[in-house]
Amino acid sequence: MPRIPEVRMAEPTSLEIRKGEQVAIVGENGAGKSMLVDLIMGKYPLQQGSLEYDFSPSPWKEAYKNIKHISFRDTFGSSDTNYYYQQRWNSTDLEEVPLVKDLLGNYEEHDLQRQLFELFHVDEMLDKPIILLSSGEMRKFQLTKMLLTQPRILILDNPYIGLDAATRDLLTDLLEHLAEQGIQLILVMSMMDSVPDFITHVVTVKDMKVAGKMTLAEYNQWFKQELDNRVDDSIQYASTMVLAVPRNLHSPFKKEIVRLNKVSIRYGTRTILKDLDWVVRKGEKWALSGENGCGKSTLLSIICADNPQSYACDVSLFGQKRGTGESIWDIKKHIGYVSPEMHRAYSKNLPAIDIVASGLHDSIGLYVRPKPEQREICLQWMETFGIAHLADRLFLRISDGEQRLVLLARAFVKDPELLILDEPLHGLDTFNRRKVKRIIDAFCARPDKTLMMVSHFESEFPSCIDHRLRLKKNI
Repeated sequence: MPRIPEVRMAEPTSLEIRKGEQVAIVGENGAGKSMLVDLIMGKYPLQQGSLEYDFSPSPWKEAYKNIKHISFRDTFGSSDTNYYYQQRWNSTDLEEVPLVKDLLGNYEEHDLQRQLFELFHVDEMLDKPIILLSSGEMRKFQLTKMLLTQPRILILDNPYIGLDAATRDLLTDLLEHLAEQGIQLILVMSMMDSVPDFITHVVTVKDMKVAGKMTLAEYNQWFKQELDNRVDDSIQYASTMVLAVPRNLHSPFKKEIVRLNKVSIRYGTRTILKDLDWVVRKGEKWALSGENGCGKSTLLSIICADNPQSYACDVSLFGQKRGTGESIWDIKKHIGYVSPEMHRAYSKNLPAIDIVASGLHDSIGLYVRPKPEQREICLQWMETFGIAHLADRLFLRISDGEQRLVLLARAFVKDPELLILDEPLHGLDTFNRRKVKRIIDAFCARPDKTLMMVSHFESEFPSCIDHRLRLKKNI
């Protein structure tokens, strides 16, 4: 048990992971999965109990040399709001930005490197500034960099999120191969129904306790029963709550919400989007898909007024041509938005309800105190997403999945005409994924609501989707 009360599980933890076991740690959001990982890694000094390792045949005894961990917020290292609002889209001096090959270090030519470079198409990214990588490409870079260190134990936090379907299959094959070569894998999984077949044992975490360790076959049988037996009234309750939250009764906009005419976006010599024509009409629900690096997030940045290159393009939003006098805030006040980049960059350690309230004014921090009636709406949306109990908890002290639910509530809180959801279900457990899909459907049933949603998982798209756009990567 750690000395620091804030990082303790609900009870003393006993767990043995034997050589040759490939383990998945699964549980719902906020169950304590990350805290268990910290305990396994020896992150905090112990008040009682012991932690023992056997890293043989590794010549090093230190845990930090033998255990490598990739967590959600490690993708960009130390990130802040300057990254999100300035570097990602507004960087003009790319010569000062490190390239992918600079951050991979002095790697040697060997079989593992060739496998990784081929799997993740790293050769295509080597001369690319790090800040221009898409969310999925950054995930590939992150995995490559860590796997090249050839650790004895590799802990991967939700390794499949952000990757397109083909890459997910290839990654599974690679991880299985690494396991056969003697690397011990620990996968932290929020998608409790998607544990890969090479996993031998599953550790379940619930209510800040290690609920048990079982074989994969035992776990699959247990989870099937859990799905069959669980009557999740919270999903239906969430749909009902959406109807209860006050809404904008009439949309002031005409038929067209977005029009792009021959839009091209380039960074240096690389073309992200080329001559794209796209019209989104009021009330349409669009699914955006395509392989990693094809420009999905860049496209959404144009619409959200975060990409300065959009002012040189023929873009109309809400019936008004971009650059004809509107401010960025005139645009944003009609849009609810969440994305992996926003989540990683959101480092404001405010109470969760203040994070939700910041969506009323499209700010990262809370600079305008909400009126009592606005605060009540914030609480209603938090109740809808099942996180009202987190209202006074500090944002950076709750789990990544709970943070994502807070940011989703932030996107909905002003009842936007246009809802832009870039991989909104990242990090959510199986049951919260179902709930959020139902909330999206219920919200989009309101008159004149328009939706754009990006996902690499077909199962994540809600039933309201009626239009699709698939982007292709420019070579």
